[in-house]
Amino acid sequence: MSDVPRIPNRWWFVAALVVAACSAGLSPAADGNADRIRPYEKNPRYWQYQGKPVMLLGGSKTDHIFLLDDLEAHLDEIHAVGANYVRNTMSQREGKELKPHKLLPDGTFDLDQWNEEYWQRFANMLEWTAERKIFVQIEVWDRFDFSTTHWEISPWNPRNNVNYTSAETGLALKYPKHPSRDLQPFFHSIEGMPRYTRKLDRIRRYQEAFVAKMLSYSLDYGHVLYCMNNETSTPARWGQYWIRFIKDKAKAKGVTVCTTDMFDDAFEGDKAKHTPIIFRDTEHYMFADISQVNSRNFNQTHWDRLQWLLQKVNAHPRPCNHTKIYGSGYYSFGTGGPEDGVERFWRNILGGSASSRFHRPDAGNGLNDLAKGAIKAARLLEERIKFWDITPRLDLLSQRESNEAYLAAQPGASYALYFPNGGSVGLDLTDAPGVFTITWISVAMGIPVDTSQTGGYRRMPRTLKGGSVVTLTAPYKGGWVAALVKR
Repeated sequence: MSDVPRIPNRWWFVAALVVAACSAGLSPAADGNADRIRPYEKNPRYWQYQGKPVMLLGGSKTDHIFLLDDLEAHLDEIHAVGANYVRNTMSQREGKELKPHKLLPDGTFDLDQWNEEYWQRFANMLEWTAERKIFVQIEVWDRFDFSTTHWEISPWNPRNNVNYTSAETGLALKYPKHPSRDLQPFFHSIEGMPRYTRKLDRIRRYQEAFVAKMLSYSLDYGHVLYCMNNETSTPARWGQYWIRFIKDKAKAKGVTVCTTDMFDDAFEGDKAKHTPIIFRDTEHYMFADISQVNSRNFNQTHWDRLQWLLQKVNAHPRPCNHTKIYGSGYYSFGTGGPEDGVERFWRNILGGSASSRFHRPDAGNGLNDLAKGAIKAARLLEERIKFWDITPRLDLLSQRESNEAYLAAQPGASYALYFPNGGSVGLDLTDAPGVFTITWISVAMGIPVDTSQTGGYRRMPRTLKGGSVVTLTAPYKGGWVAALVKR
């Protein structure tokens, strides 16, 4: 059986509801929303844009990409390797001159006025990514921006603005603990939340003004997705408030958007406490971002937990995104090294995910040579086999060791086989007679390699016959993808 079950007929109705939620019930003939990014009508586990299916692949040197001084050049670099997906946190971390609010001559901020430089950069990013068809996943809030040293220079800190005091809001001047502790009342400004007090109503009004300002630019563009938080451990009520806020603003403007939230504990798989809320709630979580599975998990365990998450989400079929793939820096929380990032990238896309993006350095590969090679290789595979036509089929592999190889297939038509570091496995083509062409693609270099020639690689034929179990051996050590396509 397949690792990810095919979508049962009864769930196509559910899938249609998800698509409808992103299309507001307007007919394509009458509505420009039909061209906006939304779940793919024929397979809602993937995205479509301008009416055509699209796989989102990416890597960049920073997360708050709109604040880069050399943004246009970096977008060109991203586009040149076939990447089309960036993460854009609405960062509050940069120097005082790049905060969202106006800096006064005395060094304090006025939250009733905007820093036009910050917002102009945001507007430029939206325009320039649209021109290149690079999709933007916005993260509205990032808990790390509001704790430790970042909080000490934040415009929202009562010490740093002319709009309120600590006594008036209940916000402390310091939050030195790791934000996973959820001690910051800033993220409890919604009535009914554990740390809510009426004093926080003033903060919420400024928060609403900030999000409304962001939407005044972004809602004009159809290549934007909205994620409320970065790896949140705050109760879901917080993110759901902002999802409703954004959807209401979009509806008032006559446009449609897709929304979600990213919970911190996705890496725990079936032991996660917060992530499961997305499984059944398709109203708020119109797609899933399960990026945190890409930390702490390695090799076969990463695949197994990824598959568990995908199966749960796809009980109500929606795209599953990975805006962050850790894999560099060797951090103690579980990034691993650069090779781990590449492996996670490939397990994600062959596992049935709708997007895969390398996290920024130094906790990820960003857009280094390894990332570029992997993205180029994935696009070469896509030229031969469309990701939305295949599903994981490890059951068709034999003589496979743990983490040795991964397979996604449309049985009888096409097979995508990935070796993280060389290897040899049996592929069951018993029910697939006929002749298949084979293309071997180097993951490191992002190029197809003619393995029928000399040059140190194992000699491999360019075709093989189906109708039996065949043995496939990677041409050399390192990462390889084989594309088998029926003639």
